[in-house]
Amino acid sequence: MIRIPKLKVALAALCLAAAAPGLSQAKDLKIGLVVPLSGPFATTGQQMMNGVKLYVQQHGDTVAGRKVVLIVKDDTGVNPTITKREAQGLLINDKVDVLAGFGLTPGAFAAAPLAQETHTPMVVMNAATSAITTKSDYITRTSTTLPQVAAPMATWARENGVKKVYVIVADYGPGHDAAKQFKKTFTAAGGEIVGELHTPLTSPDFAPFLQKIKDAKPDALFLFIPNGDQGIAFAKGYKERGLDKAGIKLLATGDITTEDMIDAMGDSALGIITSYYYAQSHDSPENKAYVAAYAKAYPGVRPNMISVAGYDGMHLIYQALEKTKGDASGDVFMAAVKGMKWMSPRGPILIDPKTRDIIQNVYIRRVERVNGVLQNVEFHTYQAVKDPEKS
Repeated sequence: MIRIPKLKVALAALCLAAAAPGLSQAKDLKIGLVVPLSGPFATTGQQMMNGVKLYVQQHGDTVAGRKVVLIVKDDTGVNPTITKREAQGLLINDKVDVLAGFGLTPGAFAAAPLAQETHTPMVVMNAATSAITTKSDYITRTSTTLPQVAAPMATWARENGVKKVYVIVADYGPGHDAAKQFKKTFTAAGGEIVGELHTPLTSPDFAPFLQKIKDAKPDALFLFIPNGDQGIAFAKGYKERGLDKAGIKLLATGDITTEDMIDAMGDSALGIITSYYYAQSHDSPENKAYVAAYAKAYPGVRPNMISVAGYDGMHLIYQALEKTKGDASGDVFMAAVKGMKWMSPRGPILIDPKTRDIIQNVYIRRVERVNGVLQNVEFHTYQAVKDPEKS
């Protein structure tokens, strides 16, 4: 007698129910959010939920005649087993219509097969490894990919006289993506990579890495580490070990200088050059309205890029449901998402109809004090950047 695992049976039944004609959908639109709300990446989940809740507050908790119900689960960060378990529970027990959130790549990869098997839309609001959207036909993303922000940084570096770079990245999917793309773009433009280091994802000691870079005497280092406390430690170590005085520029993706962490860096942050898709200081009417609304909703907390990705993730869900007249079934929902475009607080964005990934401006920024506040000040824009891994 062949035994079929209970989970497989439950997921298959869920998939059949979603696809069966004539079955009435529940009136409530259930969105299951799997986010890190505890552990070393808790600020990631908090910023994401702040953006999600702000959108609902501004646009109401009903879309296309369906009441929006948010069901939030904490996956504690880099623990794909927990992420998968929570996503399974949301699908089987809560019968959610949409999966969303996903702070880090390992969890997004773990949940992708569930979205594929059940034909459930999955909106990734942060995890940035390029390949995530290739793991299910039902995944779309409102954050970024690391190649998307690493390539402009490499281009800018070569255009501005940087010849030799030392690459240092966190040792997991996004870090590998960032290193690969930066090296590809930088060397194609005539630059030289003089070394590469991979740091532990959690609790790294940057001191020995920084010393190796200083000894190599590059023109600059290129950095990717996940947003959070690591950026504070790296920026302070960079100054303490005198890399700035040695003339080694610090170039990075924007994860290192997120607005919710930059104040804790103090003067160590000044002069850091980053490439990213959002800054609190972005000069547009949409962003000024967003920043004001965020400040009112969350006094004393500064919005960062993850808050905007969460906000835009909800915009995508709401607009898709408006187009489908409330139908959240996977194929109908994803058809509505493809080619969707709108003006975000970050600037114009488009969901690529071929890849379901985001096309957006990437900004080169420098940390400066503006009216006494540390800000990522944009000074160059690469417009409508696609993920180069999928171009």
